[in-house]
Amino acid sequence: MFDERLTINTERLILRPFGPGDAGQVRAVIEDGAHSTALPPGAPGHASGIAQWLSYGVHELWRSGQGIHLAMHARDGVVGSISVFKAQWGVGTAEVGYGVHPAYRRRGYATEAVRGLVGRLLGEGPLRRIELRANADNLASIRVAEKAGFTREGLLRGAGFEDDGPHDLVVFGRLRGDERWVPRRRIESERLVLRPFARQDAFDVVDAVKGDSEIARWMPWAEGYTLERALEWCTRLAHANGPGYGGNFAIQPKDGERLAGAIGVQREDHERGDAELGYWIAPWARRRGYAVEATQLATAYLFDLGFHRVHLLVATGNRASQAVARKAGFIEEGIMRQALPIPGGWADAVLFGMLNGEISWH
Repeated sequence: MFDERLTINTERLILRPFGPGDAGQVRAVIEDGAHSTALPPGAPGHASGIAQWLSYGVHELWRSGQGIHLAMHARDGVVGSISVFKAQWGVGTAEVGYGVHPAYRRRGYATEAVRGLVGRLLGEGPLRRIELRANADNLASIRVAEKAGFTREGLLRGAGFEDDGPHDLVVFGRLRGDERWVPRRRIESERLVLRPFARQDAFDVVDAVKGDSEIARWMPWAEGYTLERALEWCTRLAHANGPGYGGNFAIQPKDGERLAGAIGVQREDHERGDAELGYWIAPWARRRGYAVEATQLATAYLFDLGFHRVHLLVATGNRASQAVARKAGFIEEGIMRQALPIPGGWADAVLFGMLNGEISWH
């Protein structure tokens, strides 16, 4: 049975049981018409039912021994809720669901809450598997599941039902042991934040790529780049890690300047504990040391995830990127013939590597 006082602190949220002190905030959610999306199933739709629900109704799931409802509490108060239900203690499985007030969506609260709760439950106690289900046409919920470290496992046809009829459900699962590979959403240094890409980044991305001779020279994907492709990257492709967990990050200066570039994991070999990093820097952000700083941040992050080795592949003619690798502390290890695709063909590449334990700047 879940601890009735279960409380989990994440970077920006406190996940905790609902209590009588939440009456005012629950009332505000109801008055906003958001009770069906931001509060757990069974929440009252009228203020007259708040007191009884907070004292008894919201805790009925816990009393049944099959789960628990938690408030998703941010700096602004209750911004949503998250629940564990259908717990089967004999086999160690449960399901998770959540809701966020419409006014607080697109801030990453759902992913942060799911990651925090699931990480705790799989790391402690008897649960070994947690499942999450999302409507097949609900791309936002699908992204939450993927970013929270869940693996897409299958499709249940017509298994969901809403006002407009039946819906297919995508089934996601996380097992105990998967949690060590869940990526952080933000990595910070003194000057930079490495964060997930967002829709608004597309305009800076397309500005950086179009008409820049250096990016056009070395990046085969840059040819004919459009705003539509930038939007697809920022809203979908940059978040779809597939079998890898290193992730893609936007490089954002803390001083409020526009997007400085991107850095991400190109390849991962978990059996060998090896990962490859790649990056690009926007023309307006060059010669400030951002590439070196971002590379160091991402490398330390990969070592924290458990990788033994991180490497970079840099075209032999790309002197600027070679200088970045050396300044970031990487060791030149050799030349890999025809190892990098570039516009118009293939280029020899300098192989730079760093082993976990060789960091002198972390």
